[in-house]
Amino acid sequence: MGGPVDGNATSRLSNVALLSVASTLPSRVTTSAEIEDRLSVALRRLKLPGGLLQRVAGVIERRNWAPGESSDDATIAAGRRALAEAGVDPSEVGLLINTSVTRKHLEPSVAVRLHHGLNLPSSAINFDIANACLGFVSGMNLAATMIESGQIRYAMIVNGEDADDIQDNTIRRLLRPEVGRDDFMSEFASLTLGSGAAVAVLGRADEHPAGHRILGGVSRAATQFHDLCVGSVDGMFTDAKALLKGGLELVQSAWKGAAAEWRWSSMDRYVTHQVSSVHTNAIVKAAKLDRSRVPVTFSKYGNVGPASIPITLVEEQATLRPGDRVLLMGVGSGLNTAMMELAW
Repeated sequence: MGGPVDGNATSRLSNVALLSVASTLPSRVTTSAEIEDRLSVALRRLKLPGGLLQRVAGVIERRNWAPGESSDDATIAAGRRALAEAGVDPSEVGLLINTSVTRKHLEPSVAVRLHHGLNLPSSAINFDIANACLGFVSGMNLAATMIESGQIRYAMIVNGEDADDIQDNTIRRLLRPEVGRDDFMSEFASLTLGSGAAVAVLGRADEHPAGHRILGGVSRAATQFHDLCVGSVDGMFTDAKALLKGGLELVQSAWKGAAAEWRWSSMDRYVTHQVSSVHTNAIVKAAKLDRSRVPVTFSKYGNVGPASIPITLVEEQATLRPGDRVLLMGVGSGLNTAMMELAW
């Protein structure tokens, strides 16, 4: 571990690797046109044009769980594939961290059901970690430090998101006659959400030389913005303009502060949290990134919360080559940001 760099929390890792990453996507596709059709009465009353979700956010469709599917079952399925791809037996896992935003109940943790479903040993530590859409990267960082310290040998970072209830509740609320334009726009982001699951397996680099080294990264907080995006199963309420402005300032601050120790201006791939075309374009411009190296999945999957980074990484695996440098970049409501470099 290193010391602070211009206010950043920074870490350097020497013996941790990403061994595999897998995802499970719902079979049901929900188009933005379908959602706007359900909202047609409200759109006409508020004199809002059609095509907002695609034109403003760039979200053409997203996935929702079909009957018989669930985020827990999908996460377990992704976890089994990730373990098989990593060549790791469940009995060897020492840690499972669930990073999901959505959950069906307050207790017990979501992690216990997944621990059981994956047939992990009783010696495997398991718990939930919550950090909004940054949760998966936060979980990877925590697990990596535990591997580096020698406390555990293998870790699983898991995430399963279910956007169905929040979207249904939001649509019902937006159809109420007392809802105005400002109210509608404060809940617009809820309509871009999607469902999905993803799992990563981490281990020791010296035991897995073919793994993808996790080199470390930086994080930074701007918690004065904790009220800009507040969500629950009932709805998510966002000050979109202020959130974008605060998020960009935070990313730029962390990027600038990391410059003395990290060289991230020429990465082979920038895997960012998938929010919308507006957010992606703003980050590309602010950090002066090569747009061709910033893959986009929000157009077909929507914003899948913390799962969006690993889901995007799964889709990029086929085009990555040994030696490629990959930067995971996330921002979570609160606000928090983190950047983590991988040597593919």
